[in-house]
Amino acid sequence: MLLSTDIWVGALIRRAQAEGAFATVARKGDERAGTVLVKAVNLRERTARLYVEALRGDGERVWIQPVASEEEPALDAYVERQARIDPDFWLVEIEDLLGRHFLTEPVENR
Repeated sequence: MLLSTDIWVGALIRRAQAEGAFATVARKGDERAGTVLVKAVNLRERTARLYVEALRGDGERVWIQPVASEEEPALDAYVERQARIDPDFWLVEIEDLLGRHFLTEPVENR
């Protein structure tokens, strides 16, 4: 049984805050089944990464970076395009000195 999106997002935010990061819901989507995008901002390097959940060829759910750039304007442009396609998605923004994403599921880095 999968968690509803609002509960999953709440847990992600609590994990980040417990480690000293600032995390917030920048866009609230469908509470039960909304897609989640996670933007992790590295405060020291002034860079950011965007993560979305995807299904790998073997059926495993993983988090990927849909945009190769680490510049916030490029990530924000992707988020704007996503809003036109899927109005029910969530955006969680995490600001951390090390740029950690706090995802516990597998993450494929570029």
